[in-house]
Amino acid sequence: MELIGISDCCHYFSGAVNIGYVNKEGQGLLIDSGIDKGTAKKVLKILKEHQLPIDHVILTHAHTDHYGGASYLQKELSVKLHAPQLEAAIMEHPILEPIYLWNGAVPIKKLRNKFLEGEPVIIDEFLVEGQQELGSFHFEAVHLPGHSYSQMGIIIDGILYGADSYFGTKVLEKHKVPFIVDAGATISSLEKLKSLTLQGALPGHGDYETAFDGTIQANIDCHNNIKLFLLNHIKSSTDGISMEALMKRMFDHFGLKAREIGQWLLYRTSFTAYISSLIEDGTVAISVNEYTLWLKGEPL
Repeated sequence: MELIGISDCCHYFSGAVNIGYVNKEGQGLLIDSGIDKGTAKKVLKILKEHQLPIDHVILTHAHTDHYGGASYLQKELSVKLHAPQLEAAIMEHPILEPIYLWNGAVPIKKLRNKFLEGEPVIIDEFLVEGQQELGSFHFEAVHLPGHSYSQMGIIIDGILYGADSYFGTKVLEKHKVPFIVDAGATISSLEKLKSLTLQGALPGHGDYETAFDGTIQANIDCHNNIKLFLLNHIKSSTDGISMEALMKRMFDHFGLKAREIGQWLLYRTSFTAYISSLIEDGTVAISVNEYTLWLKGEPL
């Protein structure tokens, strides 16, 4: 982990998950906290070496790799945590993520791990969209749902801390099918990003870029291509196709690997999000056929 400067006041901790840091008028703002106590400790160690403070913490969304270290920070420092209201509910009750991944049933023990269920925190103030002030910091919170239910990006001094509203191109190439909960909202959020005038942007996973339009477009193309692949396979099945059979085709086509249950469930959530979008677009119909969910193309 390394603290990298973007501008005089804007920085980030580079890693598998990027963590934002802004320093102004003797105060420090952390944007996300990493996956666990160990990550949070590393952040504090590096800041101490640079004699930099943490006074405020913003948590962009309720995925453990972005908020898991916040519990340690809350216990060790007198800092307030800020998060979007719906995301805050999950951070305060982290079992909700394994619950929704396990179709709403009480989750099995294999899903009760630090990758899917972070340490609970108490959110002090809800983060809402728009211009705001927090101590020495003046920033804009931008609502960017799709990857999660109510994710926020943060724009400060012309720099966007984009959380997981988009991914670096290398990350897209590696994962093939990104995690999302709402395909329509994901693409709308990406289109919103294209309309912003910024000096640069940092995704939660990937490189900081001053010219990032191509990366945003690569994300849009990725999601549209997955939707088109699924739609074509549904329409080419004259009598329709089961959700299970179609998901297997997606795994085969994109070369996806799921070595444990949690990873498979994350892919299933993304798959379901794309299917939901096709249904809401009116291009696909869903029904129950011999005890399975059945998909069939709708005539236009």
